[in-house]
Amino acid sequence: MKKRSLSLSVLVLFVLIISCTKLLPPVPKNDEVLAGTIPGLSPQHEKEHLKGDEAFGRIFSKEDGLGPIFVQASCSNCHIENGKGHPSTELTRFANVNGTVIDYLLSKGGPQLQQHSISGYSAEVLPAEANVFSKRVAPAVMGLGYIAAADDQSILNNADPNDANGDGISGRVNYVNPTNFFTSLPIHIANNGQYIGRFGKKAEKVTIQDQVVFALKQDIGITSDFDMQDLYNIQFGNNTGDNVPDPEVSSGFVNNLVFYLRTLKAPPRRNTFDADVIAGENLFTQIGCASCHLPTFTTATSDIFALSNKVFHPYSDFLLHDMGPLLDDGYIEGTAAGFEWRTPPLWGIGLAKNSQGGKLFLLHDGRATSFEEAISFHGGEAASRRTAFGALSQPEKDQVIKFLGSL
Repeated sequence: MKKRSLSLSVLVLFVLIISCTKLLPPVPKNDEVLAGTIPGLSPQHEKEHLKGDEAFGRIFSKEDGLGPIFVQASCSNCHIENGKGHPSTELTRFANVNGTVIDYLLSKGGPQLQQHSISGYSAEVLPAEANVFSKRVAPAVMGLGYIAAADDQSILNNADPNDANGDGISGRVNYVNPTNFFTSLPIHIANNGQYIGRFGKKAEKVTIQDQVVFALKQDIGITSDFDMQDLYNIQFGNNTGDNVPDPEVSSGFVNNLVFYLRTLKAPPRRNTFDADVIAGENLFTQIGCASCHLPTFTTATSDIFALSNKVFHPYSDFLLHDMGPLLDDGYIEGTAAGFEWRTPPLWGIGLAKNSQGGKLFLLHDGRATSFEEAISFHGGEAASRRTAFGALSQPEKDQVIKFLGSL
């Protein structure tokens, strides 16, 4: 009787396991996830990557130094699964602009709004002096190490500020003042003390480290060895808030984050042998989209061997372009005007909705919810490309869209 009861229990358990397995979603394929390291990392570098992964997902508390005002409590809250952000977690930059003169209103809490606060403290509100506002959806962070490892000359090679070749595209670099912790590398080319920005919506950051230090403070309210001044609500006065000694994280924590971002793999391609995808890429080039969304770069020699002299495919030239009045936010960064934007890398865009709740939110502020709609906002230098796309037959447009979905 006991044997029969035991056998019946085993059978029931087996049936339950099989039933639960059928209910579980299938394990995603490697080319469907925005996670993983660049190929060829050493075991030691894999360990360092994991440290950075932990730092990227760390959720800060009041006791850790969160805030006192902040946007999100973790890097991963904006960059969900390393992908593009959602409008619900968007950032707001603000300033006062008078002609070509911009005041980032640093004494009024600028340049970014922190709409959340720790308990017992008031969140920031937009100052009355602000007359320009720029909404920003967080970008995907995959493949940043490849971008960081390309040399400035490879970006300059594609700059054509006066449209000397007559193709209607006049991309130019954004020269910005370096941070006080910036260290020039052989890949960098100085220009009157300024350097070429390649990160950020308007190419306003030179290095990944610049971006990380800025985001820790402006997004999370976390000070580091590289920026010791804590955020505070100007209505409460300076040096008020979390009462946690600064710096709230060490240079080692920052370096772990930087290493993590440097060693994330490039976004994977899919369906590259599909006839429609191939035709779509050919059309993408024929109508001139590849003039700005350049497919291919090669890295220079890097201190991380796995990043040295590697071909990568970002589909960007990392240059500033006039995108017309529909995308003009009036917000000046470095030498970038309100209507100028860095060409966003298209790699990974086919997986964007996976981190955006199943729906696409494209362009710098997430206003476009389809590839077609994003193209429709292209003006300025890109107006002729928008027109060329509009002149395609519907089957041809579908092929271009299918190509974009493969990136």
